[in-house]
Amino acid sequence: MAEGRIDRRGAMTSGLALGAAVLTGAALGAERANTNPTASVPMPAQVPAKRGIAELPGTRLEYWDTGGDGQAVVLLHPATGSTAIWGYQQPVFARVGYRVIAYSRRGYSTSDSVPADNPGTAADDLRNLLRFLGVRKCHLVGSAAGGGVAIDYALSYASDLYSLVMACAVGGVTNPDWAAMVARIRPRGFDEFPVEFRELSQSYRAANPEGTRDWLALVQKSVTSNRFGQMPANAVTWAKLEALKIPVLLIGGDADLYLPPPMLKLYASHIPASETAIFAEGGHSLYWEQPDLFNRTVLAFLAKHR
Repeated sequence: MAEGRIDRRGAMTSGLALGAAVLTGAALGAERANTNPTASVPMPAQVPAKRGIAELPGTRLEYWDTGGDGQAVVLLHPATGSTAIWGYQQPVFARVGYRVIAYSRRGYSTSDSVPADNPGTAADDLRNLLRFLGVRKCHLVGSAAGGGVAIDYALSYASDLYSLVMACAVGGVTNPDWAAMVARIRPRGFDEFPVEFRELSQSYRAANPEGTRDWLALVQKSVTSNRFGQMPANAVTWAKLEALKIPVLLIGGDADLYLPPPMLKLYASHIPASETAIFAEGGHSLYWEQPDLFNRTVLAFLAKHR
């Protein structure tokens, strides 16, 4: 019976999620023994990276690339970001041997805006960029809207990927139960609330005004022109997620206003090879709010799938 099959699979995935939650809890315990998880983290020195504008079919996209012979890790920014936001990740990932790449989607930083007549798809833009850079296979790490692009890419080009990390990503599922849940947790006018209220946890904003200020400055720098109009290449459904063969890590914060833990666990239950990690006091921008824990969690996952 189909319902029983799904229930068993959900139970198995819930076990994976529970295991990850226990591991994450231990990591958080160690973190708290040393420091406040929302405390300011100094920005590390960046490693050298080539910066440029990729001339692609129908658009030009800004990127940077640390180069090297290691497997590529491609960072996909949220709707509040661009290539500029990954200062905490770039040197850390590069120094353990990865070729680290970030780019700005259409409408962000110095990339072209989204045209009304031929907007294309973000997934195809990404594939064209990877071919431009000579990358045939990579890991994708997407935050929020970047995670939505990443899952769309995985549905179109799964053979291009070693693994996928989705952090704080609602993920674009079109099934009515998911759409209703997304709508239910957001009050009328939610999108008009200040961006820092929506995207950073209350704990982070209270404890780290300097980090909040710096994050806001990057938002203002990143969103530069029309970024709307691109549709996903795929209609993301539970059935399509259930057919995914690649390993996927889903990371969330327990204070994320877009994706509270029950929603993250539900999403993960539909992906066979999934793991989850939930950060205490974390909001919608974990790459920035808790970068040390974010980096350790992502790198531990990537190391299992090199």
